[in-house]
Amino acid sequence: MKLLHLADLHLGKRVNEFSLLADQRHVLEQALALADRHAVDAVLLAGDLYDKPVPPAEAVELLDWFLTALTRAGHKVLAVSGNHDSPERLSFASGLLCDSGVYIAGEYGGAPLRITLEDEWGPVDFTLLPFVKPAVLAPFADERPKNADEAAAAALAALPPLSGRRNVLVAHQFVTAGGAAPSLCDSEIAPVGGADNVDAARFDGYDYVALGHLHGPQRIGRETVRYAGSPLKYSFSEARHHKSAPLITLGAPGSLSLELLPLQPLHDLREVRGPLQVLLDPANVADPDDYMHVTLTDEEELMDAVGRVRAVYPNLMKLDFDNRRTRAAGGQTAAAEVERKSVPQLFDEFFELMNGGGMSDSQRELFAAALRASGGDEP
Repeated sequence: MKLLHLADLHLGKRVNEFSLLADQRHVLEQALALADRHAVDAVLLAGDLYDKPVPPAEAVELLDWFLTALTRAGHKVLAVSGNHDSPERLSFASGLLCDSGVYIAGEYGGAPLRITLEDEWGPVDFTLLPFVKPAVLAPFADERPKNADEAAAAALAALPPLSGRRNVLVAHQFVTAGGAAPSLCDSEIAPVGGADNVDAARFDGYDYVALGHLHGPQRIGRETVRYAGSPLKYSFSEARHHKSAPLITLGAPGSLSLELLPLQPLHDLREVRGPLQVLLDPANVADPDDYMHVTLTDEEELMDAVGRVRAVYPNLMKLDFDNRRTRAAGGQTAAAEVERKSVPQLFDEFFELMNGGGMSDSQRELFAAALRASGGDEP
């Protein structure tokens, strides 16, 4: 049986206010082609299918196209919700989708979802565990779990793997191996204090563990506990990543092989630095349509640097300066910038980032009232 592992699609995501829907369609078309070329039996989607709990209509349409294309080509789909998804929305029509070979574990209902598929070697059990945390397990446990590790352990104990059979787990958690933390990216929220950590030892009964949550492709402990990583680069901390989709081949019990199939972006996400004249020299310009972070090192003042760079790199996402003046100024750190701003200013910026526009007057009044009631700063 052949499986293709994908995760963290984050459909509908915007990076530096650039919509990536066309890029996401491009990489999903590649995933579909890989599934066809390698005669994949099932595609595993390990959470964060969407970037927001309430995704834009275009993102919903894109996922609908992808699932429909996969099932029409004869591939089963086994998916779980991630921390960015709305479990309830992903669970919608899940009963009907099962009839088409699309199995989605959106909400946790007291036990993971188990789907069994057959090949010439017999059954393969797929355990689908959506993103869980202590609050999710509380209604189903005599004692509320203290952390994510206990929550995941309790959830898996409700439906343990059957011995003598091949078992695959699809999950979306922050997984560590013996306390060793995985590699993180700027586009991820770093856990604090270890409360979100789930130890990879919890997965010892599974032949392969298809993880989602982290954007860097990597193994956790053993080779067969693996983050697929996001199919696209979603921050400049990922600029050096090589995105891929693991292809897992299950043979007879105890036999498993793994291959990383590369994924190529419609537009790469790159960083370059140097003097303006050097960077814009046609001899040094490669792939000008890529998403760019440009750092200029010129010492003299530059007129309309953004416009001049964007004339060559139209998809410029970020422009920085690194010279004697910026270094002498201390390059105002993000922490210092936050310290200078009031709570209303910070909330206003957060609201605009999440909604694509500022608050209305009535929304500002509601926020001011809530802030006064909490004893916070006056706007």
